[in-house]
Amino acid sequence: MKRAGVKRVLLAQWEASDWSWQDLLTLCKPRVVVVMLVCALVGMALATPTLPALATVVYGLAGIGMAAGGAAAFNHVVDRRLDAMMLRTSQRPLASRRMPTALALAWASLLSVAGISLLLWQVNALTAWLTLGSLIGYALIYTAFLKRATPQNIVIGGVAGAAPPMLGWTAVTGHLGPEPLLLVLIVFAWTPPHFWALAIHKRDEYARAGVPMLPVTHGEAFTRLQVWLYGWLTVAVTLLPFAIGMSGAVYLVGVMALNLRFMYWNWKVWRGADPQAPLAAFWFSIRYILGVFGVLLLDHYTGFWVM
Repeated sequence: MKRAGVKRVLLAQWEASDWSWQDLLTLCKPRVVVVMLVCALVGMALATPTLPALATVVYGLAGIGMAAGGAAAFNHVVDRRLDAMMLRTSQRPLASRRMPTALALAWASLLSVAGISLLLWQVNALTAWLTLGSLIGYALIYTAFLKRATPQNIVIGGVAGAAPPMLGWTAVTGHLGPEPLLLVLIVFAWTPPHFWALAIHKRDEYARAGVPMLPVTHGEAFTRLQVWLYGWLTVAVTLLPFAIGMSGAVYLVGVMALNLRFMYWNWKVWRGADPQAPLAAFWFSIRYILGVFGVLLLDHYTGFWVM
């Protein structure tokens, strides 16, 4: 009887749903995945003095992209009640109850298994297992536990989100080294000022939802200071590729220009005089990280063609 009751509930949810294929795409957080794939592609390019093999690029990005989309869909499933309480996320497919949870869970599982399997089959085992670790770190450790347990959630959980350039590197080389770990460190240092700027802007929503984000637990002034300090940490880390000889003068000039603009927005957040600064800083930080990896790539191939 109990099993029949569950079936009736699931059938009723399915019949009442009003989802479309666009909702399946929404579950994958495509904008976030695109940024991750750009970082992974840069990792692939930097891993070899020439151009990476086309098959490795195609299969590697496809596998990493599907796994990232699966992790994002798991995030929707775990956070569906939380999303419903926040204006920014209340119209997501699960939060608005347009889509049955069972379908979203099946979609997340399908993408994750397909992505890891493709990497294992066509790329290499190291990249597959590292991708699986990142998926578990984001979908389970961060989303299901850290996000609700500590205001340092984004710092600790940032390791999983920082993995794409490393995954791109290992897809080409099959091994780790100091260079891909440095690429991870750049994204890891960038994540707190990037996300905490948005958290300041959305502080009231996080407070209503009971999520212990830093502006909620420690106040806006403290969070603004952390954005400023972590911004300087990001600047220091982005200079390391030049310091260790991984990049040259083209990268140094480009990253210094990006850092000036990045710290300008972080300064505006820290000062607290402009209520629109946190959101503007958040959006610029996305262009910033893409710019950092872009000038790394430009420097890499400028040196290649000069040679």
